[in-house]
Order: sequence, then C-alpha cells, then structure tokens
Amino acid sequence: MILITGGNGQLGTELCHLLDERGVKYFAADVAELDITDKASVDAFFDKNEPTVVYNCAAYTAVDKEEDEGKVIGEKINVDGTRNIAEACARVGATMVQISTDYVFGGYLPVGKEWNEDGEEKHPVSEYGRTKDLGEQAIEASGAKFYIIRTAWLFGSYGPNFVFTMLNLAKTHAEITVVNDQHGRPTWSRTLAEFMTYLVDTDAAPGYYHLTNDAAAGEDVTWFDFAAEILKDTDTVVKPVSSENFAAKAKRPFNSTMSLKKAKATGFEIPTWQDALHQMLAIGDLRPNKDMEKGTLRK
Repeated sequence: MILITGGNGQLGTELCHLLDERGVKYFAADVAELDITDKASVDAFFDKNEPTVVYNCAAYTAVDKEEDEGKVIGEKINVDGTRNIAEACARVGATMVQISTDYVFGGYLPVGKEWNEDGEEKHPVSEYGRTKDLGEQAIEASGAKFYIIRTAWLFGSYGPNFVFTMLNLAKTHAEITVVNDQHGRPTWSRTLAEFMTYLVDTDAAPGYYHLTNDAAAGEDVTWFDFAAEILKDTDTVVKPVSSENFAAKAKRPFNSTMSLKKAKATGFEIPTWQDALHQMLAIGDLRPNKDMEKGTLRK
C-alpha cells in the first residue's frame, strides 16, 4: 500500500492527482484521518495497513509563525511527527520519502555557489529550518530506508503560493516591489511529485537529494526575477527592493541555491523554472478542490 500523509496540502494534492493519472492505488490522509504527532495512532495504522511506501507531505510550514506562537506545533509536526512516521516505516519495512527544505542551510553561501546534498554544515537560522533539520536527523536515526528531498520556493495549482500572490496583487496594483537579495530556484509541485515517485519507481540509491526546477548555466535567480517572469504579460511593473524593507520574524537564507547534480545523475529530467511556470499557468488555478477542502480519503 502507498500512503500519502498531508494529502490535502499543496504537494500532497499534486501527488494524489499524479497517481490518479497513472492509475496507481494509494491511501491519502490528512490530520483528521491520521495525526502523525500521535505515535500510538501512527503505530496502529501502520500495523493494520502495512504500507510499503510512505510519501510524507505533512509539515508545519508557517515559517514566521513558528518563531513564536507556532513554535510548539512546529516541533510536534516537523520533529515528533516525522520521527513517528520514520520509526513506523522502519518497523514494517516501508520506504519513506520525506520532503525537507532549503531552510536547513543557514550559513553564508556566495552567489553563484550551490549547497551540496551531503557533507554540508547546515546551521539553520530559523525555527522552521531547525525543526526540519531535526526531522532529517530523526529519519536517519530510525533505520528506515529513506529518500529525503530538500526543495525550495514551491508553487503549484493546489494551494496558496507566491505565483497566486503575485497574480492577485497585479489585479489591484500598477506597481509591485519584490526582494532581489534572496537567491534560490523555484519548484513546481508537479516536478517535485514526479521526482518523488521516480526515486521509488527506479529504486534509486537511498539518501539525500535536492530538487528544484533548473536554471540556465550561470543564471542567478531571485524572488524579483521570479515575480517579473510571472507578471511579464501584465501591465504591472515589478521593481526590485532590499529585503530590509520587509519585516519578517524568521530569517531567510541569503542564498539557498541547491545543487541538482545528484538528482540529474538518476536520469530524471528537470525542466527549467521558466518552462515549469509557463506550464503551470497554462493549466491555471485548479482551486478550490473538493477533496482538499473536505479532507476526504482517496484510494
């Protein structure tokens, strides 16, 4: 059995639709059906259903809230919940596919350099990065077979994200300012979902992988660049601005650009972020999604 946790979120919903297209059976659950922070419930579910693959899309991703009022729940979901899933996977022999983040990297990295999958000192500088890092460590300690995929700047058709924010602002603003001193690469949820299943289907070597959409050789990408591409066919003017102009509780990585060499070495083809964005915009906003809203299970 294939289990998807966090099945009603942006990535979980994308993954469900991908498996539906392929005619693959799965069981998707969100917190109402399986609370990953409840170890007893997790153990009982795994003992009864014995999943063979678990795509853990459940996470607390309210980055700024996790610095204060969300700190406790962030720890419970990103650390304790991840540990519960990992230990259950190890017990029943399931493969775990975990989604992690560029936020685990907090050290200074010069523009033009990339974070490698292995051997880096992470040093997260936010609570979100800290709890996701601890989640990674919990998976390693569990003994489960795992794929930990770090991603960044996620966008897609099934949830609030930067693309929809920019498009909505463009409806009422002639001019928008966007930071141009935070560097990384956008990730289409469809590309990420395809890579998650690709690793399992091809029985790739377990371990850490990075997956964002690709960029042209030497191309530097900032949030300003991303916004400008999103709105290039509108009348809204996008202007660059320093991140110092935007107050945020959580510190963001200066450069979170991650190496894609290991992902590419598996043979997986990664589209550029521009091509991915244009494909996503051609599909359009698929919200609202009845399954996502109601938290139903899909089999």
